[in-house]
This record gives sequence, structure tokens and C-alpha cells, in this order.
Amino acid sequence: MAQGGVNAPPPPIAPAGAGIAAGLATDAAAWDAYVAQHPDATPFHSRAWCQAVSAATGHKCHLLAEYGADGRIVGLLPLHHVRSPLFGQALVASGFAVDGGILADSLDIAMVLADAATDLARSLGVPSIELRGGALPDGEGWAGEEGVYAGFERDLAGDDEAELLAIPRKQRAEVRKALASDLIVTTGGDAAERDDHYRIYATSVRNLGTPVFPKALFDAVLDAFGEDADILTIRDGGRPVASVLSLYWRGTVMPYWGGGLAEARGLRANELMYFELMRHARTKGCTRFDFGRSKLGTGPFAYKKNWGFEPEPRVYARWLAPGECPRDTNPTSAKYKLQVDLWKKLPLWAANRIGPLIARGLG
Repeated sequence: MAQGGVNAPPPPIAPAGAGIAAGLATDAAAWDAYVAQHPDATPFHSRAWCQAVSAATGHKCHLLAEYGADGRIVGLLPLHHVRSPLFGQALVASGFAVDGGILADSLDIAMVLADAATDLARSLGVPSIELRGGALPDGEGWAGEEGVYAGFERDLAGDDEAELLAIPRKQRAEVRKALASDLIVTTGGDAAERDDHYRIYATSVRNLGTPVFPKALFDAVLDAFGEDADILTIRDGGRPVASVLSLYWRGTVMPYWGGGLAEARGLRANELMYFELMRHARTKGCTRFDFGRSKLGTGPFAYKKNWGFEPEPRVYARWLAPGECPRDTNPTSAKYKLQVDLWKKLPLWAANRIGPLIARGLG
């Protein structure tokens, strides 16, 4: 087995006729090529995402790869080693992502990768592995996790009027009012747009009682994805009130990190933001809108249904070493109720200083 992280020299490719070999790999070109050709690949399998997360958070990415007899990759699994004094440690695929997991040419290959992941966890002394998508292993220690999250996706319409008609009547009326307002829309990814977006996002999550991710993570993702990521911001008289950072992947737009100030709701800024993102995505050649995942029974879950998106259950997988308990990183957990209530009362400057130190460990 070749050893190394994403910054180590690439290992030798398995020679023709060697059969399948699972191990740590760092062959950047082969990684990119495999993700590019695999129909089930997500942006969270990409080298761009994994290296951006590592650069911004310090969580090392271990790339498990399987090579076929011809020396080509036939399956891969990028795992971030997330470590936190508050939440413990885990190997996560992928870090700070809603998807990822095992990407393979067959189920048999996926299971070999799952076994290699557990071997890696044991060698590192890591008590758990979290797979947020992909093939679901069924070996010893593995368990599926369902009934927590749902995803929301649908095709984009061909024009604005058809897009409006795809939205249920009550929500459509709100969007029409937003379109008739004096709110201003800007898009981009320069320093000013990044600062405005982070200020809004940080305020939004503080108001929800959760710590904000490091700004370096947003910057690293924007830098890594280039034209395949940008920020759309809604402004009221020049003042930013709602903003979303989106990824563009194979014709799908993914609003990934978004939020709004307290006044955004009364201004219908969020309604305008998502409709304008649909418009903007069409100009970039997108034909599908991925509204992301939400926990069942939450406000975001209901909001996405109001837009006419049907929830699709997300099933994740987790491996636990014998006698270990899963990490609890759910902010709605009763365990964190007091901390959430206190966090909502923090001054924004304090939340923005302390939050990234905590959120970095959520992965």
C-alpha cells in the first residue's frame, strides 16, 4: 500500500496485470480524470473541493484509490481526517460536504474501498467513518443512517414565466412581489462580494445559534472552482441583505452557503435571491437546480417544499469501531440546546472570532 496525503509525491501506478490494489494515492491527474468520467461524481469528490477544504481547515485529505489491471483508477474515496476537541474525530467523505462517499465502477470495488477505509481508520486510531453519499457498505461495523435528511432537486424551466409557473401559487405570488421590488441583484466573486457574503452568512448562522465556518473555507472554494462558483447578493438601496455562494456542476446549480439578515424576510429578499439564481444559472447553461439537503421537520425543509421541490431521502453510512459512539454534530440536538440559546445572544464580532474555531471541527 502506498502511503501519503494529497500533497505527497504520487505513488507508482499499479502495473498492467496487477489486478485491483486499494491504498492511499496522490496521483492528481488520475484523480481528476476519474472524477471527470464517472457519471455519479459530485463536486465533493473533486480534487478542487478536497484540497480547498484541507487548505482552509487543516484537515488532511487521505485519497483511497483502487487501480485496475491496466493501471487506471477504478474507484476512489477521499476522506478528510476531521479532528476536534469538542466533537472528537472521524474520517469524513467529504469534509464540509452534503455528498461524496465511495465512487466506484462496481459494488465489489466499492466494498474493497470500504474495507480499506476501515483499515485506515484503525491505523490512525480514528473511531468512526462518515460517508455522505455513494455506495453504502454493509460489512462489520457499518450502518446506514436514514430519516434525517432529504435532498431537493428539479429541472429548471426554459424561461422566467415557465419558471414562475413551476412554483406553487402561494410562493409564486411572493416571488412576483419580490420581482416588482426595488431590490438590486449583483453577482461575482471579488473581494467585496466575498466580504458582503460572509458578513451576511455569519450573521444568519449566529441568529440560528450555530458557529460560522472560517472565511478561508469560502475563499478557498471560490478560488479552487473558478468560473464554476460565484456569489449572488440581494441589495436594498445598496446594502446587502441576502447572499448565496453557489457551485455549478455538470449543468446543475447548487446554492450551497446562503443566508439573509433579519430584514430579508420582510423584503422578500430570499425569494428574489433564489429566483434570480435560477435565471443566472440558465445563462451559465444549467438545466437543473439542486436546492441542497435539509433536516426533516425543519423550517428549511418546509421552505423548499413551498417552492415545489419534492424531498428525496438521503441515506448516509457510518462505521464505528467496537464500543464507540457516533459524533454528535447536530445543532438541533437536545445536548446543545443551552449552547445554541447562548450563541444567539453573542455579539457578532465575538461569534465571528470564536465560531470558526468551533465550526472547523464539524467537518
